Amino acid sequence: MNFNLTQIPERTVRPRTHGLTMVMDKGLSVQEARNFMSVSHPHVDVVKLGFGTAFVTPNLKEKLEVYREFDVPVYFGGTLFEAFLIRNQFEDYINICKEFGVSFMEVSDGSISIPHAEKCGYIEKLTKHGVVLSEVGSKDAAHIIPPYKWIELMRAELEAGATYVIAEAREAGNVGIYRGTGEVREGLVQEILTQIPEEKILWEAPQKAQQLYFLELIGCNVNLGNIAPSEVIALEAMRIGLRGDTFELYLDK
Repeated sequence: MNFNLTQIPERTVRPRTHGLTMVMDKGLSVQEARNFMSVSHPHVDVVKLGFGTAFVTPNLKEKLEVYREFDVPVYFGGTLFEAFLIRNQFEDYINICKEFGVSFMEVSDGSISIPHAEKCGYIEKLTKHGVVLSEVGSKDAAHIIPPYKWIELMRAELEAGATYVIAEAREAGNVGIYRGTGEVREGLVQEILTQIPEEKILWEAPQKAQQLYFLELIGCNVNLGNIAPSEVIALEAMRIGLRGDTFELYLDK
């Protein structure tokens, strides 16, 4: 850090296994990615190329190389995985990940229906090729999954080999663990935490109020995802009590 302050909570440091910040890149240019990394890389643990943007991003290999220079792993959004799967191109997906040097992979079923045993089978297969993050929850706001089912799905996917389970929220933070207004479904979250280790859950939290909720509930080393590139530094400040919303969280009373 740039100067000394007491009463700052201890953050895990890269490479970390919890306290992760996952950033959603929805189409940064190569130069924008480099500028982003130049200031934010100590606070970024993994970058997701959102939904299917990797398919249409020019100079994709060059951009991936920028992230690689800063030792920040990248993965393709779960929607791209589903796009390959629904076209019966699962092996092609594996080959694409290898071709582009992508060793993190997301398995999701937010846009298509996959029998859960089959989904777990894909997780098991992909663990042979890298780190798997599996997403639980539907992108359909009308599809409400009861808490016991969230727990059952998360537990099975971790047992299948997923390193982390992602709690679905979409890029806007208005489905899955959130209501349409963006408000946290608190009962759901707290019930999940009675059964699933918090360090194994990556909470998608694109909105500041959502980030604040998890910081107050779990602490500065909660795993947060779908963070905008422009919000990484602000989030890191909020994590350690250097933003008005969390200013008094860690001060001696």
